[in-house]
Amino acid sequence: MTGQELQALLEPTIERLGYEMTDLEVRLGGKGGLVRVTIDKPDGIDLEDCEKVSHAVSALLDVEDPVPGEYSLEVSSPGADRKLTKLEHFQRFEGETLKVTMRFPIEGRRRFRGTLVSSDEKNIVVEVDGEAHSLPLATIDTARLVPVEA
Repeated sequence: MTGQELQALLEPTIERLGYEMTDLEVRLGGKGGLVRVTIDKPDGIDLEDCEKVSHAVSALLDVEDPVPGEYSLEVSSPGADRKLTKLEHFQRFEGETLKVTMRFPIEGRRRFRGTLVSSDEKNIVVEVDGEAHSLPLATIDTARLVPVEA
């Protein structure tokens, strides 16, 4: 089962519980694999939220058995350096500082750190040192918020 298929299996259950699945990481092989589910909700995530989702996802994975072999299930919050994976995430955090790594060089570089100015279905615009860079969503490898230092 692909990561997208696993996401399609898990997401409805997580949403019914009142959470958004913001990320899914699947690593299989070796002595054991890992299925890491990251969840969020408007007022934040606490340990009880993670436990609630973990029990529901674990039960679903036991019944459906979509992941071969042994693996550990982790459910966590996005954290201060949260990963942005969907257009809605970029739109929600416009004006914030982020780090973006591209799959391929754009304007001669793969890494950008700056203010997220805007986002739409095709691109995000990141301002780095006063210069705006339009980055295609389809070629973003990772994008993370930069935590604000107190």
